[in-house]
Amino acid sequence: MKPTSEPILSRAAIAGHPVHPMLIHFPVAALIALVGADAAYLNTGDPFWARAGVWLAGVGALGGWVASLAGLVDLLTVSQIRRLITAWGHALVAVMMLSLATFNWQLRLGDDPGRYVMPWGLVMTMATAGFIALAAYLGGRLVYENAVGVHTD
Repeated sequence: MKPTSEPILSRAAIAGHPVHPMLIHFPVAALIALVGADAAYLNTGDPFWARAGVWLAGVGALGGWVASLAGLVDLLTVSQIRRLITAWGHALVAVMMLSLATFNWQLRLGDDPGRYVMPWGLVMTMATAGFIALAAYLGGRLVYENAVGVHTD
């Protein structure tokens, strides 16, 4: 599929730079780091890793919802984006991923953050990482195939 002839500009932008891709890096990094924190906790039993997992899950979930607001603004207010099946797929996968990440974080809150790491925390962490990969693939297609958020001036 070749890119569109004209870029599709973001409405949620600062000086022409889309806000959504600016904000998404930290939540993604936190949720991917959660895979390592869970593995470290399961291998060592050190409660540090369970506590780190609570923070990583929280930063990932809350930061992801904040970043998603900028994406939602573009999805709902830019008609060229709204017409793209890939945009709706990206949004759907992102909402599923953030819902799972939020539940994972809520499960870990409390006096014993390691209590649910095995098996449910780890299962949700790995599923979240899979959804992140799929959302990233679809987001990349939006940028590279449809020039969404590409400012050429």
